[in-house]
Amino acid sequence: MFPRHALQTIEHALARQASVALIGPRQVGKTTLALTIAEQTSALYLDLELPQERAKLADPALFLAAYEDRLVILDEIHRVPELFQTLRGLIDQGRRVGRRTGRYLVLGSASMDLLRQSGESLAGRIEYVDLAPLDCLEAAPDRAAVDRLWLRGGFPDSLLAASDADSLIWRRNFVRTYLERDVPQFGPRIPAETLGRLWTMLAHNQGTLLNAARLAAGLGISSPTVATYIDLLTDLLLVRRLPPFFANTGKRLVKSPKVYVRDSGLVHALLGIADHNALSGHPVVGASWEGFVIENLLAVAPPRTRATFYRTAAGAEVDLLLEVPGGPGLWAIEIKRALTPRVEKGFHSARADLAPTRSWVIYPGEDRFPLAAGVEAIGLRAALTELAATADPQGAPWRPEGAR
Repeated sequence: MFPRHALQTIEHALARQASVALIGPRQVGKTTLALTIAEQTSALYLDLELPQERAKLADPALFLAAYEDRLVILDEIHRVPELFQTLRGLIDQGRRVGRRTGRYLVLGSASMDLLRQSGESLAGRIEYVDLAPLDCLEAAPDRAAVDRLWLRGGFPDSLLAASDADSLIWRRNFVRTYLERDVPQFGPRIPAETLGRLWTMLAHNQGTLLNAARLAAGLGISSPTVATYIDLLTDLLLVRRLPPFFANTGKRLVKSPKVYVRDSGLVHALLGIADHNALSGHPVVGASWEGFVIENLLAVAPPRTRATFYRTAAGAEVDLLLEVPGGPGLWAIEIKRALTPRVEKGFHSARADLAPTRSWVIYPGEDRFPLAAGVEAIGLRAALTELAATADPQGAPWRPEGAR
């Protein structure tokens, strides 16, 4: 199982650009997706984690020139960073003979290293596609499935585990692997224990304003070090910093971002939450649901959608603001866990400040009904379906040369 809408996204990206980078955390389904594309297009697939595959690229220009008429898929390309310079030359050669698009699909387990390496040598020659964990439209056809996805998170192996206990074991091993194996690959040596404690603290404080000084005091390190570690977790696509909305409203606006552990299943694993009974009684339940809804919305939102939150010193607040390119203005979204949601005064105040064109309260139910003038209660799947329908046309998908 993998996010199937990503197939179309990658096809459209390959139609526009010579190289496309598919980036996302480990075990999210990048390789499965790449192998599916390879089967459909007769592409060459190389897994650069394998020494025998890397050995084929001893003379990369000579090897890859033999496949200039096919899509070449390079998995775990950050293992061979010097390859980017070769790709640049091959792409430029192809442009001179009219082959401008659909040359290379490169995969990486994190954005930071891949973006840095490719940005240095493939500027103007590469497009990025983020692959997020599974969302409700892909993996949750009913309310029970939504609850399972929320508890276990969207990593396919976690979601499809035989039991909640097996899923929790998988997620704990995932966290351990990142801390002990993957993190040391990026930048200077970072103590796994300290980073693990910070990750857990962020889960406890899911959806709160970033306070680096308070986190630093709890860890016994400096605020700049905390900021560096959060940067790393963000670059690894494991943590999201949601920025505040800035506008000339005449109000004193909160300026700190809110921080979320992106996958709800990882939130629960970090906090030792094993099942729905434990989750229902845990203090993080509301914040976990909020983060889950936000990640689902951003997973289906059109490219270039701007996501922020709004909060003033006087208490006006909106959990999520979306500005969809070419869409119907500003979307104001409040997120509630209760089956009988209510609109708070702060949301009304924020609407008065911002005048959004659409105001939703997303809740766990399935009925859709008005809560107040201009404010509608809506279930998560219905909200996702409507947001996904606003996607910009992406143009004709890429096809290998000779295909009809």
